Amino acid sequence: MGRADDRRARQRGGRRAAPRDRSAPEPAGMSTAEPIPGGPQAPGGPPPASDSPPIPGGRAAARKAAQAQARGKKKGKKDDRSFLRRMFTWKKILGAFLGVCLLGIGTFIALYMIIDIPDGNPDALKQSNVIRYSDGTVLARDGELNRENVSLAKIPKEVQRTFVAAENKTFYQDAGVDLKGTARGILNTLAGRGAQGGSTITQQYVKNYYLTQEQTVTRKLQEIVISLKLDRQKSKDDILAGYINTSYYGRGAYGLQAAAQAYYRVDADRLTVEQGAYLAALLQAPSQYDWATATPTGKKLVQARWNYVLDNMVGQKWLDKTKRDALKFPVPLDPKPSAGKKGQVGYLVDAATKELERQLVSGGKAATLSEAAAMVERGGWTITLNIDRKKQAALEKSVKEQLTSKLDPKKRSVDGDVQAGAVSVDPKTGKVVAMYGGVDYLQHYMNNATRTDYQPASTFKPVILAAALDHDAKTQDGDTISVNSIYDGTSKRPVVGSAIGFAPENEDDADYGPVTIQTAMNKSINSVFAQLGVDVGMDKVMDTAKALGMDTSDLKAVPAQTLGTMGASPLQMAGVYATLDNHGKKVTPAIIEEAESSTMTIKPNPIGGEVISREAADTVTSVLTGVVDDGTAKTSVRDNPNRNGQKVAGKTGTSDDNKSAWFTAYTPDLVTSVGLFGESAKNHNQVTLTGATGLIPGKGRINGGGYPAQIWADYTFGVSSKVSKFDLQTTQGAAVQPTVTATPSPSPTPTPSSSPSPSPSPSNSPSPSPSPTPSRSSSPSNSPSPSSSPTPTPSGGDTLGTSGGNPFDPREDQ
Repeated sequence: MGRADDRRARQRGGRRAAPRDRSAPEPAGMSTAEPIPGGPQAPGGPPPASDSPPIPGGRAAARKAAQAQARGKKKGKKDDRSFLRRMFTWKKILGAFLGVCLLGIGTFIALYMIIDIPDGNPDALKQSNVIRYSDGTVLARDGELNRENVSLAKIPKEVQRTFVAAENKTFYQDAGVDLKGTARGILNTLAGRGAQGGSTITQQYVKNYYLTQEQTVTRKLQEIVISLKLDRQKSKDDILAGYINTSYYGRGAYGLQAAAQAYYRVDADRLTVEQGAYLAALLQAPSQYDWATATPTGKKLVQARWNYVLDNMVGQKWLDKTKRDALKFPVPLDPKPSAGKKGQVGYLVDAATKELERQLVSGGKAATLSEAAAMVERGGWTITLNIDRKKQAALEKSVKEQLTSKLDPKKRSVDGDVQAGAVSVDPKTGKVVAMYGGVDYLQHYMNNATRTDYQPASTFKPVILAAALDHDAKTQDGDTISVNSIYDGTSKRPVVGSAIGFAPENEDDADYGPVTIQTAMNKSINSVFAQLGVDVGMDKVMDTAKALGMDTSDLKAVPAQTLGTMGASPLQMAGVYATLDNHGKKVTPAIIEEAESSTMTIKPNPIGGEVISREAADTVTSVLTGVVDDGTAKTSVRDNPNRNGQKVAGKTGTSDDNKSAWFTAYTPDLVTSVGLFGESAKNHNQVTLTGATGLIPGKGRINGGGYPAQIWADYTFGVSSKVSKFDLQTTQGAAVQPTVTATPSPSPTPTPSSSPSPSPSPSNSPSPSPSPTPSRSSSPSNSPSPSSSPTPTPSGGDTLGTSGGNPFDPREDQ
């Protein structure tokens, strides 16, 4: 025994420590350096307590007790695991799985035996839809069945195969059901995701002809059983013929024969493979893919779908690749509407049915717009519109008196290219009370009130200001943006703070120097709003546009969008401005008050929650009163003899090359958006409006402050004669702040053209520059109002807010 061992033995009471059992863990809190309870204490330690009896066996006994306790816990856990193993053995799990499978198989066998192939669904037989004005007066009865069955033998083989290539490449090999796709569809239905997908041609035929479009698991199970039985009882050719003859192709056409006539004016037996591929592609989304009404995005999608169909045919060896490569997209002919839709009737019916289709999808009544369109076309609906007969008649009259009566295509070809659209909305209820879709539905199928292929131009500027105010945005110097913030209105001034270079030109390339945002809105100064958009952040600007009701899904957040270069419709812009008028609470304009069928009732809810703050919305309204009272709309609106003290807020807009001109404005009780669009009467391409109604070609530009504002004023002041004031919660803007004399621009700018118009009516040609006043210089109007005589600018030029900073000190970041 060494000295260390001897010393430790003495400390333990003269006994040598027993060999340590390394197979068991040492109890917690025990250490070879610590005294054992009951044993002698270390030198210098306190004496042992007299009432603590020694533990027999000392340290070894304590360790054994701890080991026994640990073995007890381990045994308990082992018992628990044993219980779980006994309960969930692989045999029991497998048995349960097999039991569920057998139960499912048994249920399916029972369903297979119970469910028979029914007669053709009565719902597949079309009825009339009745469309009424808001007062109950019948506007139209829409719905004679446009279907003519055609034998599959009369359809060219290549055309037959376009439908198989588009919808179900395994059609000739499958048993009528796609189990994987059907399972996915049932899961989607259970999850409430609506669109099911994965259906075979057989399943789609069963759904079209034997069942309904209802989105339930029960209906889906019926579809599966009937499809399996049908596939055994009928030939593939019979099923394909049934599918082709019962599908809905848009334009009111059921079946391939009706579709061939509606789109190409030929019978089904004369269709080419490229035409067949287009009609097969249509089935995915007839409304979206109809070439006559499709948006640019819709046209791209249907062309991609057309290519997909033909490529699948090559892959299936149904079409030679060399022949396929030579095929060109077959642009369909324009529709030929029925005589009962003459004038504005067709536009109203068209807008109502499309809104009903969207409501059916959003409400989960139909999986896709295609299915919803088929449900509406089958008829049986009573649709009550929000359209007010008196306001509708007044809007039509105003367009005729202020614009179309001045158009003479025989004298001026450009007059035949002018299209007008307008929408009027009650901002408190969201009801569309009047709509003008074009001169006549039978002459121009496209609804100008709902089309989204023209730029809204400067009518987008209020959205930029709304984004700045709602996000408490700051200038490049870090100052909070207000309507009195000073910006540089120099034309072609490069924006600061953007990774993308942008230097927009003002209208007529006019320079304004340092101006407030209020003045920039009044004069519609592009350079100011380009910089403002960058200061706010274009992503925030586009988010605000979406929140207000614009479709920004395919748009990039780039500075060029500040000029309103995206597409928009009068309906959309009316909704944006109605939301501003409604103090920031979302307004989604609704043309339908109620739609009722034998199985359901649809009732839109146009008013939503707050999407921008009330202060931001009210401030924009306050600013827009300046556009009317001291800006680009003052001649047509402020000085209109029919105005009876109504407060008005609005904005003009004129797009590049004068292809569109807008005026969207509102009183506290009514919002109306008017748009003029240059559309070639020959090929429907976008063309300029310049020179229409006899204005001097090249100089006689149609501005938003011209005909659009004149139409707006004549209509609005005619139907809303009462004096009304905005209830605004803001301290900013022209409606609540006085203005002062503008600070002159650092350098004089060119005078806009003042060529007189030969037309005896008020023209849209720019008015002459105002005569100089005691101010050092005059700033030319950005969008001169139509006038037969010069209209001087109050106080000799732009107006500045009372707290806008030093206008002589333009900052580099503005």
